[in-house]
Amino acid sequence: MQRYLLIESRDPFESRSFARRCELAAALAGEGAEVTVFLVENGVLAARETARVREIEHLGSLGVRVLADEFALRERGIPTAQLARAVRAAPLDALVTALGKGAKAMWN
Repeated sequence: MQRYLLIESRDPFESRSFARRCELAAALAGEGAEVTVFLVENGVLAARETARVREIEHLGSLGVRVLADEFALRERGIPTAQLARAVRAAPLDALVTALGKGAKAMWN
């Protein structure tokens, strides 16, 4: 099984590339790949439940893991209790571990 790690650093409300990256993740998952979307920097703004980012919930329903960098969350004052259901907080080490296991990565 192919593994993909899509790292998203852009604010989803300022960049259309966020939605395109989510479309790519959904397509890869649809082909049977194991896909993780890792939100870092301003990408974590999409992780908030109140943000109501449809793409995040859709990815969760497809079995795509959506992780948000704990440090970036703290830096932006987003408590883990306020994350969308599809999102889990994770240390940056999780990203390194996925890369170490051979995941193909794309950073945006």
